[in-house]
Parts: sequence; structure tokens; C-alpha cells
Amino acid sequence: MKQNNYQGALQKPIGSGFNAKSTTNDVIKGIDLTGKIAIVTGGNTGIGLETVKTLALAGATVIVPARDLEKAKINLAGVPNVELEVMDLMKPESITAFAEKFLLSNRPLHLLINNAGIMWVPFRRDHRGIESQLATNYLAHFQLTAQLWPTLKKAKSARVIQVSSQGHQFAPFNFDDPNFLSSEYETLQAYGQSKTASNLFALELDNRGKEFGVRSYSLHPGSINGTELAREASLELFQKMGFCDDEGTILPEIAAHLKTIPQGAATTVWCATSALLDSIGGVYCEDVEIAAIAYESSVTPGVKLYSLDEDNARRLWDLSEKMTQISFNVGV
Repeated sequence: MKQNNYQGALQKPIGSGFNAKSTTNDVIKGIDLTGKIAIVTGGNTGIGLETVKTLALAGATVIVPARDLEKAKINLAGVPNVELEVMDLMKPESITAFAEKFLLSNRPLHLLINNAGIMWVPFRRDHRGIESQLATNYLAHFQLTAQLWPTLKKAKSARVIQVSSQGHQFAPFNFDDPNFLSSEYETLQAYGQSKTASNLFALELDNRGKEFGVRSYSLHPGSINGTELAREASLELFQKMGFCDDEGTILPEIAAHLKTIPQGAATTVWCATSALLDSIGGVYCEDVEIAAIAYESSVTPGVKLYSLDEDNARRLWDLSEKMTQISFNVGV
């Protein structure tokens, strides 16, 4: 019987040797990625930028698609082995154009790291009527993975990484009203379902793709200081959540648990490169390790079982094909 992680069957730590304080330098030590090709969305800022630098310095050729090419050029100046391309995750036609250009290069794709994301944003929809966090954090990456699938299979041994979040615990996927057509919009609920979707996608993609040499993982990078993820969040929101004081200063007890950017990107790099994961996939990771299952009703370390559910995963795959109007048949 082939192993899969439905219902969390494989969801337990395996003794990685790393921990929450481990950095990208710790994880990549001794790993040579010469000849490997990677694509990293959101690779010009935050943990995406750190991921790109780490992979590139280990010898990989890294393609970074970006909405703002000039900003990307500045942020990635001096990083070797990097190619910049234009892509806007809120515009499906832009994703298609990027994917088609890469397909025309006739190269294999060894690592697809779906890192880009938004959070704490007001209610917006794309031109299809899809809520912006669902569109950006999940559906854009579903589309990108589907359209790059031939190149992932061509690599013979590839990995697709979904940068998810502990925020998946804010909400399961709302199959009845994913775009808030009849329910009141709440930004963290929308964020939560987009990250639950990322976990379910990694689970199902791994099960469908492993016979073609493609494994998939989702992960929580940690709460990180110095990224642009909160650029649209108000001070009032952070105060309401108990993150900062009246002056906007992060509370000491909160700051003590924040990771640096190299610590935040470490789990991504581990999922992308660790030999310990060669024969296991579809798992959710955190702190550079396979996470435990979170059974509590509150937000805690670990992964909720609703985001590892077989029925949810298959149902979401079918819905994603309908919402993107893309048939993602891994056997083709």
C-alpha cells in the first residue's frame, strides 16, 4: 500500500536535528544544488528573498517572478544565479504568460516554492469575483503549479513547497461560501481558509504526483520580524490582538517569540532540500521539522486535522479546477 498523509497518517516529527532557532545557513550546510532550477514566488522580499539567496548560493538557478520588476532588481542585486521575470498573482493571464515562457525554455523544474502571500487586507475581489487572499495565497499557486506541471515531471525528482501558516487554524475551508458572497468578511477568516487550502493542496498534490517523482509539502515559517506581510494592517488591529502598546511598540513577550528572517526561511529550505524527506510527502512542517497534530480548539503549534482531510483535499482540488477554469490532470 502506498503511503499518504490523509488524516495525518504521517504527521509526526522525524528527528531533523534542527529547531525553531535554526537558520537557513544551518539547514543548507553541505548541500550542493548545482544544476538544479528553482522558482520562488514572492522571492524579492522577506523570507522569499532569504530563500532565493540561500538556494542561489548553494548553486541553484533561481527564477523570481515579481509584479514590480524594478524593486526586485534592487533587492536581488548581487545575488548570483538569479533570473527575474514579470508575474502578478492577482492576474491569471500574467501567471499563464510566465508559465508559458518557462515552458518554452525546455528546462526541468526541480523546486517550485509557492511563497508569496498577503494578509490583513481589506475586502477585495479579483476580476473573477474571487476574494483576494484566496486568489493570491492559494488559487494563483494552484494555477502556477498546474501550468508548470510538465516541467516538474521532467525533472524526475522535484518538490513543490506551499508556504502556509499557523494561521490555517483561524478557519477551515468554507466550501459553501469561499468568496464571502453571503457571509460577512473577516480578514483573518479569509486568511485562514487560504492557508488551509494550501495545506490541502500540498496533501493532495503529493498523493497524485509522487508516482511521477514530484513530492509536495506545506509549512509554517513562524512569526517573523521584518517582513512586508503586515504592510496593510492598521495599528489598531495589532493593538486589538495584543501585539503592541498604545505607541505601536511590539510588546516584549511578543518580540521574544519572533523569528529572524533567516530563521523564518529555514523550514522552507529544509522542505526543499532535506534528504530526510526523500520518501515522505504531503506533510505540514514547522520549526524545521514535521509538525505534530494540533488537537486543541485554540491556536497552538501543529496542524489541524481538517487541513489534512482526504475528502476536503479532493473536494478542494475539484473546486479549484472550476474556479481557475484549469484542468490539472497530473497524468498528462
